[in-house]
Amino acid sequence: MAIEERIGEVLRERGEYVAAAESCTGGLIGSLLTDVPGSSDYFDRSVVTYTYDAKLEELGVPREILDSEGAVSEPVAEQMARGVRDGAGVTWGVATTGIAGPSGGTDEKPVGTVYIGVAHAGEWGSGESWCSVERYVFDGTRTEIKRQIAERALEDLADAAVGE
Repeated sequence: MAIEERIGEVLRERGEYVAAAESCTGGLIGSLLTDVPGSSDYFDRSVVTYTYDAKLEELGVPREILDSEGAVSEPVAEQMARGVRDGAGVTWGVATTGIAGPSGGTDEKPVGTVYIGVAHAGEWGSGESWCSVERYVFDGTRTEIKRQIAERALEDLADAAVGE
């Protein structure tokens, strides 16, 4: 079963919704999720925030973090995931920010580097809300890297949801 179908089953069963904040994946996560019939039962929205300004305006990523860390960073992925979760008012937020290539990489952040954030909203007052971020490096063409990132983001979301 494809990951987009598996995450759909998990979220539908739990009555939970997800929203995505996508940079390097350009809407691919939303596309994969909506390829599944009935995805409106668990998918709220995908926001493509490709620029610094979009991350700041649409998701509330602080200017100071963008200035000090750069868009492709753990703190930005965390703020993106939290921002889309809270802005949509859903249980889950997932975010991607990375370098799909073929240019733009550095020694520290080569092409294929991505940070994937997964944020969960606990009940108010429970102190159980959280966000985790993982760094990955993928190989391939731009299209292949984008696909790997989108699928890994859904895998990370599924792992987190099952673990909850």
